[in-house]
Amino acid sequence: MSIRGISHVTFVVADLERTARLFGEGLGAREVYDSAGREHSISREKFFVLGDLWLVAMQGAPLADRSYRHVAFAVDAAELPGYRQRLQALGVEVLPGRGRIEGEGESLYFHDDDNHLFELHAGTLDQRLAAYAVMDAASAQFKPD
Repeated sequence: MSIRGISHVTFVVADLERTARLFGEGLGAREVYDSAGREHSISREKFFVLGDLWLVAMQGAPLADRSYRHVAFAVDAAELPGYRQRLQALGVEVLPGRGRIEGEGESLYFHDDDNHLFELHAGTLDQRLAAYAVMDAASAQFKPD
C-alpha cells in the first residue's frame, strides 16, 4: 500500500467563470468538465487539466484572508516572463518575489481573487536541497568554535 501522488487539487471560488479564465488563459489549463446544473458534489464545479494535474474549481465562499499556504506548479525558467505577461493581461497582481539563494530556482507568485496563493516555480527538490546544503556548509565555516 502506498500513495502514488496527488489525485487532484480543489479550489473553492466565488466566481467559476473568472477562475476558468485564470486557469485557461493565464496558466494554459484545459477545461474538461462543467457540472452546470448536474451537481454531483457539494456545489457546481469545473474540472481542468494542467500538465498532468487535475484541478477543480468549486463554487463557494472564498478564503477570508491571504496567507503563504500555496500550490506551486513546475515550469521552465524561460517561461516565467510569458506567464507574467499572460497573468497581468488578465489583471492578476503578480507579487514581488521572496529573497532567493543561488541555485534554488526562480518563482513567480500571485493571488487569485479568492485569496489562493499560486507559485510558478522553476526548480526541483534536488536543486533546492543542494542549494541549502551549500548555504549550510558556508555558514558553518563562519561559526566560532
